[in-house]
Amino acid sequence: MPARATSSGTISFGLVSIPVKLYTASQSRAVRFNMLDPKDKSRVKQQYVNASSGEPVERKELVKGYEYAKGQYVVFEEEELKTLERQSDRSIEIEEFLPIEAVDPLFFGNANLLGPDKGGAKAYRLLREAMLASGRVAIGRFATRGKDQLVLIRPYEDGLVLHGLHYADEVRDFSDVDLGDPVALKDGELDLAQQLIDQLTHDAFEPEKYEDHYRQAVLEAVDRKVAGEEVVIAPADAPAEQIIDLMAALKKSLGDKKRPAKGGLKKVSASRGRKRASGGGKGSS
Repeated sequence: MPARATSSGTISFGLVSIPVKLYTASQSRAVRFNMLDPKDKSRVKQQYVNASSGEPVERKELVKGYEYAKGQYVVFEEEELKTLERQSDRSIEIEEFLPIEAVDPLFFGNANLLGPDKGGAKAYRLLREAMLASGRVAIGRFATRGKDQLVLIRPYEDGLVLHGLHYADEVRDFSDVDLGDPVALKDGELDLAQQLIDQLTHDAFEPEKYEDHYRQAVLEAVDRKVAGEEVVIAPADAPAEQIIDLMAALKKSLGDKKRPAKGGLKKVSASRGRKRASGGGKGSS
């Protein structure tokens, strides 16, 4: 079944305009649970409650407030907020091109696949091919929902991907993190660490090698419960040996990597996994 576009827009750079459609680039397959009333297993609803009186408040009665000081708010009406919003014309205005290596992954947010809209196929292909040839990605602003979203556009497979980017003041640096006192490395520690990295190094990322073991375990438990079986919790593995000495830990890691890998967890069938992920209960984002 073809993907359904979530919205549309127009990429512009120079005098070139490219009508595009946006498609969600990923979907969560995380296991989600609904909260139920233990009496009859009915779902429960969330409710807004006045923090001072404890009385419930209807959603339609709520107003928006900005906390400018501890416990002090300025209140905005919806019409006031609308006057502050940008015109949401869904334009994606490219402001510069640069190498992808110039953008740290820390700035990346959500992602959407971009496809050409009616009449935009040729210009879309031209932009993609030109970006590939130049080895550049595009930085621009996406005017949507009354806001300016900083975005990055890059070639991916046969098309283009649009990544939302965080603004500079939204990304923290290590000035907020306690890194501890400076320490000196012992002779040989760096060499051993490099050897361990070399042993674990591959040429390409293969995401299909990695599976969500927790999701698999939950879905298997669901199947057993539906079948009327009692779910028995297996004893936890013995805690791994603790090695305090860094050099000893590196040497042990190198030795462990030379041993043949043990068998992994039993896989859930692909068809069942897809069914669970796409149709398993409400509340999925």
